[in-house]
Amino acid sequence: MQKISFLALAASMLGAITPASAQHAGNHEGATPEDVSRITQPQFSPYAGRNYPTNVYWGDTHLHTSISVDAGTMNRIGQEDAYRFARGEEITTTGGLRVKLSRPLDFLVISDHAEMYGLMPQLMSGDPEILATEAGKKWHRSLTSGNQDEIFGTAMEIVGSLSGDVAPIKSDKAVRSAWEKYTALADSYNEPGRFSAIIGFEWTAIGGDNIHRNVLFRGDASTANLTVPFSQFDSKNPEDLWNHLARFEERTGDEVLAIPHNGNLSNGRMFTVENFDGTPLTKELAAMRARFEPLYEATQIKGDGEAHPFLSPNDEFAGYEKWDKSNLNGTEAKTQEMLKYEYAREALKTGLKLEAELGVNPYKFGMIGSTDAHTSVAAVEEDNFFGKHSGVEPEPHRWEHVVIQAPDPKFTILGWQQASGGYAGVWAAENTREAIFDAMKRKETYATTGPRMMVRFFGGWDFTAEDAQTRLPASIGYAEGVPMGGDLRGASNGKAPTFIVAALKDPLSGNLDRIQIVKGRLGANGEIEEKVYDVVWGGDRTPAADGKLPPVGDTVDVAKATWTNTIGSPELIANWIDPDFDANQAAFYYARVIEIPTPRWTAYEALRFGIKMSEDVPMKTQERAYTSPIWYTPEG
Repeated sequence: MQKISFLALAASMLGAITPASAQHAGNHEGATPEDVSRITQPQFSPYAGRNYPTNVYWGDTHLHTSISVDAGTMNRIGQEDAYRFARGEEITTTGGLRVKLSRPLDFLVISDHAEMYGLMPQLMSGDPEILATEAGKKWHRSLTSGNQDEIFGTAMEIVGSLSGDVAPIKSDKAVRSAWEKYTALADSYNEPGRFSAIIGFEWTAIGGDNIHRNVLFRGDASTANLTVPFSQFDSKNPEDLWNHLARFEERTGDEVLAIPHNGNLSNGRMFTVENFDGTPLTKELAAMRARFEPLYEATQIKGDGEAHPFLSPNDEFAGYEKWDKSNLNGTEAKTQEMLKYEYAREALKTGLKLEAELGVNPYKFGMIGSTDAHTSVAAVEEDNFFGKHSGVEPEPHRWEHVVIQAPDPKFTILGWQQASGGYAGVWAAENTREAIFDAMKRKETYATTGPRMMVRFFGGWDFTAEDAQTRLPASIGYAEGVPMGGDLRGASNGKAPTFIVAALKDPLSGNLDRIQIVKGRLGANGEIEEKVYDVVWGGDRTPAADGKLPPVGDTVDVAKATWTNTIGSPELIANWIDPDFDANQAAFYYARVIEIPTPRWTAYEALRFGIKMSEDVPMKTQERAYTSPIWYTPEG
């Protein structure tokens, strides 16, 4: 277990990456001789000529405002205030509460729903074109009635209407107008070096079986305006979305990507091994998915999607913030058979098998977190959590209010079941749209459940224990290996891969319990295996005879909603060699960083309002981060 000082690790981990040296630095493939020289040759100053990423940028790729047809039924906060809030300004919520982030975000994607884009502000204002429709007249009357039960019921009705084949209210003019106002606003709030306003939208399909995607544009309004948001009324088939994106790129020269989210609510449809129509998956479609979906949103308000206890029974941390009883709208119960097609770790394992069969891995994705807040407020810290939608803002009974109403009451989601998460950490060359987008494409990203811990993860063949003692592990990581999202190929001379992994706590959050490396591999007979390794941890704990590390402890005072950082460690770093490596077996590795126990948002709420919640409401949490994987591919 190797450690360095808090300040040394902070200095060593600061970094943002350039495309030439990051993805292929281990063998210098794709780098110029000058790049290699700058990386490998000693300098009087250790920072001179450094051309790899030295900063991690924080953001949310999944935020809804009053423009979204579902959010707009209750949310009155528009896109401009969403930008202002993300940039660190104080705003007033729909419910009249003042709200501000503890620290500004570096980037934001306002991903309002493509379906009937921009309808809600016109509906609420009584636009004659909208009120001329039967649905528009009915919804306007209900949503302006002042009756909260009627408003909530209408909101659920509008959400349900999105499952149809035809838009209840269709106005191409309204969509075009709202889209162009948004892209212009994004350009005006985009400030290279300070804040990146990345243009995007959400494609939402299949009703309750959530296979939604957020679409992100690399460029500005000049190219984004050459299209309008592609919606499920255009097609409910994600393969048609990819084809639409391909045509857009060919026509405009701009780049786009799509980020799937909430596989945990797809009832087995997110990571299937077949095409949308049920036919066997083809190599061409697998390649199309890999091309346009380099990332997966592994954690957010509607539950954590990294792993599941049924799929990973030996993983003591696999049960975090689970929404696993039904699909999104509670119309179909979950079965155990569905679970293996819903969670990130299982999908990464499935990807290894599909690559062996097809020659392409459709599930070779990196990890991010985001909010999916429908409040215009990207606030997910446990003591500053504003929830899923504007109908459940902080107040004494929020914990027991309905968030998602299901036909069967046992599938209805109550306020306390919301997870306070997450954010995306991106190692990029600079804070610009282009640099952040490029980092996402190469998967140099990681997900957190809210805290902004700094995490580095490198794989190579020659890292040593001394490398984990250096003040600049990133210099060695880029020069001698690949970062998160990268590839290791063809072991030589009987070597096993080595990894440098490092984490520095969020100064406003808990100390670190441990860092783990999660490995998945494809066995000789085609079976898919996984194992979780405790790599480095805080305190003087020793693994038991069964290899399990004892718990870090617990300093949480629930009544006071506080804790002490007297356990765990502020920083952890280690060099790890895979003890079970087989050069003939394809594998992936990713790091999982676990914090010590801290108060959950429900504990802060109970203290703030002086209330007692029911016994089944959790009051503590162990926040975490998941890095993008590093993949190993055998030669031949």
